[in-house]
Amino acid sequence: MTIERNLQKFGFSDKEISVYLALLQQGPSSVRKIATAAKVNRGTTYDILKSLRQRGLVSYYHQDKHQYFVAEDPEKLKQLHDTKQQELDESKKELKDLIPELKSIYEKQDDKPVVKFYEGHSGIKTILTDVLDTMSSVSQKKYCVYSSFNIRSYLYYDFPNFSKERIKRKISVKIIALGEGGEPLGLDERRWLSQKKGSPTYIIIYDKKTALISVTKDKIPMGIIIEDSGLAQTQKFLFEQQWKNLST
Repeated sequence: MTIERNLQKFGFSDKEISVYLALLQQGPSSVRKIATAAKVNRGTTYDILKSLRQRGLVSYYHQDKHQYFVAEDPEKLKQLHDTKQQELDESKKELKDLIPELKSIYEKQDDKPVVKFYEGHSGIKTILTDVLDTMSSVSQKKYCVYSSFNIRSYLYYDFPNFSKERIKRKISVKIIALGEGGEPLGLDERRWLSQKKGSPTYIIIYDKKTALISVTKDKIPMGIIIEDSGLAQTQKFLFEQQWKNLST
């Protein structure tokens, strides 16, 4: 790996690298000399030298009414890295304390419905992942689904092991199926509303959320998650009423 690529990892821009390496090679030099060696204009070179000086990598002195810049020992880079790592560790600790406070503010929005939109197979995978993560975090690990034959083939395209993961997490599901197909896989109950005709929408009701998944005319799967406890409760009530009237 080249010196330039390593310096980029430390946050140096291309021009900063050119100026810094030119200074290391030239030794104590004027801005003009450094700019010429680095092939960077004088104004930009001076700004870069000022920035490098603030980082402790460059110093300067005056001689015969001229200003000369000199690179500090490259060991300073390690000191700079260690300082940044220490700051990062401290920030990580502060963030750990901050997240619960932010979550408490976020959770106070329960009375305000939130709608999130997702597109494509990766978007549907995000919805399914949210179902698993949400249900894993609550005590009542059972959710409801209106499963549509028309949508089912698009649902698990990017998440073929969804059902295995659901069973692994001991999450159960009650399914009202629309259209043919749909075999028991474990920790699931299934009843059919119609075995002939599917629905254009696949609906998942889980905890305080309701997800709706459909497919565009161009065969692109789309989905939304509605975070609203009132809507979810209503959907669950209607689901259970319908469930009672259906046979297995």
